[in-house]
Amino acid sequence: MKAVIQRVTRASVEVDGRIVGRIGAGLLVLLGVAKGDEERDLLYLVEKLHTLRIFADDQGKMNRSLVEVGGEVLLVSQFTLLGDTTKGRRPGFDRAAAPDEARTWYEQAVTRLRAVGVKVETGVFGAHMQVELLNDGPVTFLLDSRREG
Repeated sequence: MKAVIQRVTRASVEVDGRIVGRIGAGLLVLLGVAKGDEERDLLYLVEKLHTLRIFADDQGKMNRSLVEVGGEVLLVSQFTLLGDTTKGRRPGFDRAAAPDEARTWYEQAVTRLRAVGVKVETGVFGAHMQVELLNDGPVTFLLDSRREG
């Protein structure tokens, strides 16, 4: 699994002119599911999202986690994170999981994050979405469950 995580003051996602997910302070997470992703990939992602210390403490240092600050997550499916742009001018998506498999892992990510006490809003899997955010910092990180460490 690959994810782009952005610390936000607020974020929302719109489908067909209607807001389907909205959060205040927390993380906008764009999630791409790769072929062959397993339970360990999901566990890595969930653990990182709720424990990564990327929120400011009283001294302004990134020293607090999402859970510690009571932050929310807006989780948006993003298969293009698995796009291969190394050849030619058109990205290839052979590394992305099939839609049914990706949806299952995406839904499990939502369930697991909620199970650890995180408020999670979502986009609509597979839909054309408009995502709006106010990046706080800006603070943006890339997660790749296959490059643990």
